[in-house]
Amino acid sequence: MDKAFGGPAFFMELGFSKWVCAFLLSCWLIFSGAYSVEGLRGDSKVRGVNLGGWLVVEGWIKPSLFDGIPNGDMLDGTEVQFKSVTLQKYVCAENGGGSNVTVSRDVASSWETFKLWRVSESKFQLRTSKGQFISCDREGCSVSATAEYPSTSETFFIERKNGRVHIKLESGAYLQLSGDYPGMPGWDDNAGTFEMTIVANNLHGDYQLANGYGRDKAKEVLKRHRNSFITVEDFNFLHRNGINTVRIPVGWWIASDPDPPAPFIGGTLVALDNAFSWAQAYDIKCIIDLHAAPGSQNGMEHSASQDGFIGWPTSPDYISKTLDVIDFLASRYATHPALLGIELLNEPSAPTVPLDTLVSFYMRGYQIVRKYSPTAYVIICQRIGNADPLELYQANIGTHNVVVDLHFYNLFDTFFLNMSSADNIQFIYKSREAQLQALNSSNGPLVFVVHSRHYIVGDLVRVPSSKNNSFESGLISGEWVNEWNVTTGSKTDYQEFGKAQLEVYNAASFGWAYWTLKNDRQHWDFEWNIKNNYLQLGDSPNKQSLNSLMLLGITCACFYLYHFL
Repeated sequence: MDKAFGGPAFFMELGFSKWVCAFLLSCWLIFSGAYSVEGLRGDSKVRGVNLGGWLVVEGWIKPSLFDGIPNGDMLDGTEVQFKSVTLQKYVCAENGGGSNVTVSRDVASSWETFKLWRVSESKFQLRTSKGQFISCDREGCSVSATAEYPSTSETFFIERKNGRVHIKLESGAYLQLSGDYPGMPGWDDNAGTFEMTIVANNLHGDYQLANGYGRDKAKEVLKRHRNSFITVEDFNFLHRNGINTVRIPVGWWIASDPDPPAPFIGGTLVALDNAFSWAQAYDIKCIIDLHAAPGSQNGMEHSASQDGFIGWPTSPDYISKTLDVIDFLASRYATHPALLGIELLNEPSAPTVPLDTLVSFYMRGYQIVRKYSPTAYVIICQRIGNADPLELYQANIGTHNVVVDLHFYNLFDTFFLNMSSADNIQFIYKSREAQLQALNSSNGPLVFVVHSRHYIVGDLVRVPSSKNNSFESGLISGEWVNEWNVTTGSKTDYQEFGKAQLEVYNAASFGWAYWTLKNDRQHWDFEWNIKNNYLQLGDSPNKQSLNSLMLLGITCACFYLYHFL
């Protein structure tokens, strides 16, 4: 009779059931709030995709954008060498620039390599490894490399035929480096003819596209690309596949839209406005990522560098202009319901960008965003290259909702070259998972994993404790991809690799974002991976946790009802 209604055993079981309910409620609060991202509904962590190659051009993502450029292998930043066909010597800027130019080297190296600045289809300026330009201002002049900025004297016509070139002055005379060639040279062996070798043609960004086509044609090409590459249907696709956030790279010239400085082409602001409207319609949040800063923060094509030179960190004017762009973006989108955060700068390069310069910029950028929004996430990107992954944890950037962006990947490093499929998968489980567990247990920043395509950050072996952490909430973000160096991987191998990454990165306390939604390289293409079942997202980690708790709750309820009835 102890179990009868009102008996002692009944009240003991009732009390026990209340404790169970209290425990379940506590668990639900922990799972739903401990690692929550303000502004997200349903899932409390980011499951994101990058819209790379859309508003900031990256030629490797869609190479066909460059197909119609005349002399398309001689874009801005292309590295070339010239060899006299008569002397069989290379043209050399002595000391790498700042002195005379000779035809004197048997073997070509950096002093004998020049970067093109494209003026037109056939007119170029030649920059030395130290940054000066080749000059010859008149017939009979001595050729030097002392000009810091190019003008008419540093501009040459380059005529091409079957790997040979003539270099012609604006005056019409032909250069032969030991004087001007009398008359027009033929293509036989003569003092006015050189063999030109293209050493590298790696930059295919906004600068190369716009300057390569010229303003009118570039405007036509980019308008067509921006209107078709990403559309409202893509947001529908992302929503249907459980994606709740997009990271949208933009260039600094967006703040001058619709008429940005040459050679950049307007139209990105309208496209970004469209993205925010589409995102709101499908309950997707937006992270605006300043991918390209004036002067370039890393010398890569996705920072819109003209020739690979990194001018941003040494120019107060460039840094000031970048802060103006942050102000423009924050003021325009701070109150938009779809805004989740603003990334102040993507992938600054170490050691070219000094840490103190970067931290100062980040602190000022944080204050600008806070001027317009008390809650938008301010995302600060870790330096690429040889940099301590923890250096930004130790900087006093801001007090709350600060995101630290670290990038992981299994590519572009010799460490991964000879790894098998199994080796890559085990690296994710053993190395990446250990890093995330350490970060998650540090009571410090939340973790948002992004695989990157350009560099690797060393393994994290320690994390700061919460008492030493300057963030109220710090986050780690980046880009990840279902690709590796394995050339013989089967579909099953890719599925297992993707599964491993999702299992590990789902544990990140802020979430993850895939690079990128669309790409000519299939395994970098999120849409292709999903449609072809190479990547299987499954339920979000929070839904998995909630489902487990619901199952436990139902079990306890049944237990309680069994004894009650």
